[in-house]
Amino acid sequence: MLIPRHIGSKYGNRVTVKQIARYMNGLGNNGTAKPHSRLAFAFDIDGVLLRGGTNPLPAAKEALSILDGNNKLGLYLCFTALTNGGGASEEERCRKLSSQLGVQIRPDQFIQAHTVLKSIVHNYVNVPVLVLGGKGDTLRKVAEGYGFQKVYTTLDILAWNPSIWPFHSLTEEERASVRPVDFSNIQFGAIFVFHDPRNWALDTQVMCDVIQGIIGGSHETNHTRKPVDLVFCNPDLIWQSDFKAPRMGQGAFRVAFQAVFQASLSFTAKSHREQPDAPFLQSLTGSTYPYIQLGKPTEATYNFAEMMLKHRLEGTWWAVRISHLFLHVTLNFIVTADNPESDIAGANAAGWKSILVHTGVYDPHRGPPSHQPTHQAEDVAEAVRWAIEQEFC
Repeated sequence: MLIPRHIGSKYGNRVTVKQIARYMNGLGNNGTAKPHSRLAFAFDIDGVLLRGGTNPLPAAKEALSILDGNNKLGLYLCFTALTNGGGASEEERCRKLSSQLGVQIRPDQFIQAHTVLKSIVHNYVNVPVLVLGGKGDTLRKVAEGYGFQKVYTTLDILAWNPSIWPFHSLTEEERASVRPVDFSNIQFGAIFVFHDPRNWALDTQVMCDVIQGIIGGSHETNHTRKPVDLVFCNPDLIWQSDFKAPRMGQGAFRVAFQAVFQASLSFTAKSHREQPDAPFLQSLTGSTYPYIQLGKPTEATYNFAEMMLKHRLEGTWWAVRISHLFLHVTLNFIVTADNPESDIAGANAAGWKSILVHTGVYDPHRGPPSHQPTHQAEDVAEAVRWAIEQEFC
């Protein structure tokens, strides 16, 4: 292989991958650009960098400064934010997070619960989809930014026929966000729960109607109607806000929806026996509706995060210079998070190292975590320092 002259002069003609890596890690002390490490971090946001989505935790800025090369080795450490949150575009979230933390964070460093949908949008480009969660039509715009062409919300459906859920009247702001459509002929191919729904009752009713063909499927029989795909982006049952106790998350909504769906399925079956021509969903299980789960701790989300981190590492100046060696360098991924049920479980399943911090959901005074991390730390700064010590010292 060809060896850069300035490296060969230091080590001679027989240069190993380890020696090149050692040389690259030795740069940066003479005023040149800081070298990058093979160590890559994935940080949860709520409970690790922020509290309640708005207030920076004291150790967050210190941790990010360490990653930016302000460490005794002078290393720049690659990282991404990996959160089960959502509700806005990656660009908007990055602008806000950068302002909160005082560090520039780019969209390719930010993975939220619904970012993974970018990898499957090609399956639904021209298919009508129902998007749930967030305020107004914010997530419609996010979905369209991902590439979905026919995106609708439960507010659109309520505006079309207010009797679908007569217990909610659209506000002026909500009415301004709706898209006028005749849903009697719209055949939905999928329901995506992007973010935590704001109106559980309305959204649950519309979901049941769409799945059972009551909305948009009246001209088809049960045997010819294609099942509607159902995707939840965040499995978290609880999350840590500014309130003293954890709050219910999208995982709780999924449980509630499935309970209602199961109960309504039994009722619909009884109604169908009395009125055979009425729309009726045939279920093989007779219970809950099949769904796809994304978000931490699912394999799909960690695979997506690993791909994003690799792309970011491959784009650094040193990786380009030794790109013919890059595939032989083992990358160490470390997730730093506060929730054993999602973050630590997912990291363990993906073969990543994990550090559980004590600034969020997990309280060490209530007993050991349900999933054992590689290490525990008081906060994110301590976690980063420990990881660097383990990797390089």
